[in-house]
Amino acid sequence: MSFLSRLGQQALFTLDPETAHGLSVAALKTGLLPACRVALDARLSQVIAGLSFDNPLGMAAGYDKNAEVPAELVRLGFGFAEVGTLTPRPQAGNPKPRLFRLVSDRAVINRMGFNNEGHAAAFERLKRLPKTLMVGVNIGANKDSEDRIADYVAGIRSFYSVARYFTANVSSPNTPGLRNLQDRESLDALLTAVLAARDEEAAKAGGAKVPVFLKIAPDMSEGGLDDIAEVSLKRGLDGLIVSNTTIGRKGLTDQRQAGEAGGLSGRPLFALSTTVLAKMRQRVGKDFPLIGAGGVESAETAAEKIRAGADLVQLYSCMVYEGPELAARIVKGLSALCDKEKLGSIRELRDSRVAHWANQPLA
Repeated sequence: MSFLSRLGQQALFTLDPETAHGLSVAALKTGLLPACRVALDARLSQVIAGLSFDNPLGMAAGYDKNAEVPAELVRLGFGFAEVGTLTPRPQAGNPKPRLFRLVSDRAVINRMGFNNEGHAAAFERLKRLPKTLMVGVNIGANKDSEDRIADYVAGIRSFYSVARYFTANVSSPNTPGLRNLQDRESLDALLTAVLAARDEEAAKAGGAKVPVFLKIAPDMSEGGLDDIAEVSLKRGLDGLIVSNTTIGRKGLTDQRQAGEAGGLSGRPLFALSTTVLAKMRQRVGKDFPLIGAGGVESAETAAEKIRAGADLVQLYSCMVYEGPELAARIVKGLSALCDKEKLGSIRELRDSRVAHWANQPLA
C-alpha cells in the first residue's frame, strides 16, 4: 500500500465502518482516488459465459450497492464490477450499527440487509454507462416481499438492457428466510422463472442472452451442494458465484466483534469458500463457469481460487485493509505469476488443486 493510501486508511479507520464506506464511494465519484494503470495482458483475458473479460478479477457486489461507481472501479484495475444487491423497491436495510471491522482477523461482519435505492434509481445511472463496460447486476428481493421470485424476475426485466450479466443473490444471511431459496424445490422454481424471463427479454431485444449467475452461501452440506449443482445444470444456469459471507465464526481472534450477528467476510472466509468452490467444480464439471469469492487479498490467493476451480475471482472486504490499489497489485501479480511459471494463459492454473481443496471438510 502506498504512503498516501496508508494515511487515507488510517483516517477512515477513525470513523465507523459504514461512514468510511460511504466516503470511499464519494472519493471515487469525485476522482480523489486516481485510476491505477494496469497494462492489458492477453494471458489474463478470459471468455466466460460468452463474455470477454480483460482480466479475471472483479469487484463483488456489496461495495457499489446503488450502481454509483462501476466505471471508476474498473479504472482501479478490476476486469469487471458487480453492482447491488438491488431490490425492486428502495429499502433502508437493517438498523445501525450493521457493519463491523475485525482488524486483527482482517475480516468484516455485516448485517446490512440489502439497503439500496431500488431498481429505478440504479437503472438511471446504469443506462448512462458505455455498453462495453463489464458491469454485472446483482438482484435480490425486498424483505417484505409477498412474492420473492417475482422480485428476481422484476430485476431481470428492469436491467436487461444495461446488464452484461446478472447475479441472483439467494445467499445473504441478512434477509430472513432468503437462504431457503437455495433448497432444491425453491431453487428450481426460482431458476425456472428467472431464466424464462431472461429468455423472453432476449427475444424482445433480438440479441444474445444475458448470462445469469447464482450466488450461493458457503454454509452448505454436501447434500445441499448436490442439489444446487443438479438444479443449476438441469435448468441451464450460466454459472455460480462461490461464495457469499458465512454465519460461522471459526478461528476468530476478535471475540468481542465475533458476537455480532451477520455475515463474515475477508481473510477467515478464504479456506471455507475455496473448499466449497472446489467441491462445486467436481459436481458441475469442467465446462460450467464458476466465480470464486471470499478472502481474496493478493495475487496468490486469487491464483489459488483459480487452482481450486474458479474461472474468475471477486473481492471486496479485503480492500478495506489493503487499500484501493489492491486490484492493480493483484492483476500485476498474476501477470508476474504467468512470467514465473511460463504460462501462456492464467487459465492453465485452473483445477490444478481441486482435489486438494475438495478433500477439506466443510465444517
